[in-house]
Amino acid sequence: MWDNRPAMDPFARRAIGRTDVLVTQLGCGGATLGDMRGTIPEAQADVTLEGAYASGISYFDTAPWYGSGKSEHRMGRVLGGKPRESYVLSTKIGRVFFRPRDPQAFVRERTYGGLPFDLRFDYSRDGVLRSYEDSLMRLGINTVDALLIHDLDLGYHRTEEGVQAALGQLDGGRGFATLQELKARGEIRAIGAGINVVGMIPRFLERFPLEFFLVAMPYTLLSQEAIERELPLCAERGAGVVIGAPFASGILATGPGGAATYGYRPAEEAVVEKTRRLEAVCRRHGVPLGAAALQFPLGHPSVASVIPGPNAPDQVRLNLEWMRTEIPPQLWAELKTEGLLRADAPTPG
Repeated sequence: MWDNRPAMDPFARRAIGRTDVLVTQLGCGGATLGDMRGTIPEAQADVTLEGAYASGISYFDTAPWYGSGKSEHRMGRVLGGKPRESYVLSTKIGRVFFRPRDPQAFVRERTYGGLPFDLRFDYSRDGVLRSYEDSLMRLGINTVDALLIHDLDLGYHRTEEGVQAALGQLDGGRGFATLQELKARGEIRAIGAGINVVGMIPRFLERFPLEFFLVAMPYTLLSQEAIERELPLCAERGAGVVIGAPFASGILATGPGGAATYGYRPAEEAVVEKTRRLEAVCRRHGVPLGAAALQFPLGHPSVASVIPGPNAPDQVRLNLEWMRTEIPPQLWAELKTEGLLRADAPTPG
């Protein structure tokens, strides 16, 4: 579902799959606002979110995992003062946070930033309800538009047995049925899942009628793995797609410099070299690499929005500039000719 504005207008709205949830093509992800890459001052977080909202961005996504609740606190502090109908808000379930047994030792030993709370994975009915209610309290907002099942994959659950156990909680433990009840009561408007790797979308859809997926990493300018099976299956089932990490966690925004990251780790040389080649093609057409990276996923008909995670106002402004950059079709054609983009990847325009 489209409005009548230009395709790369960052504020044009698309429906997520077959739901009635309309999101701006450019959204705002909340991962970095959980101190994912270092401590962000509260004032900086506030002015970043205020700038995104004031610019016209009206889709915001967060999660309990992002800073152990800090991202939700920050997003709620800003959005809570805005008219509720003026923005779409999604958060996630799957982790429950609690006071650590030894608070002082926990703070000394933990390896991630954010608030000092321990966690457990829980996709059961009780876990879903606890996570949902806790999120509302952290946000200070008494409704969210969508809930997503978060990080149910081998990367977080270690073994196939761990994945099966989590899927079992969703199914036999009535976690998914609970999400459906929340939607039936009108508390939420859409049910989704966050995906980091290929292979999980088919497993979800064979068991659960999910309405959308937030895909981070498998569909970017650097890698289009999801186009083989995941995205066609979404199209077949009418499931919408939101693209998280459109800059592949950094390198497509910063370029292939020494501190470039890919997949939330230092980029390997093969990725750096491919990024150099992508950047060279973009330069020949007078297009910033970041603009091509941000706009590329929106060429797929299932993709409703891209949600980079700005952590400063200048990043919000740059994302808007990149979304508005005119990209000639010759750029996409050259990327395909050079073997840098899959020949079957749909492109904007």
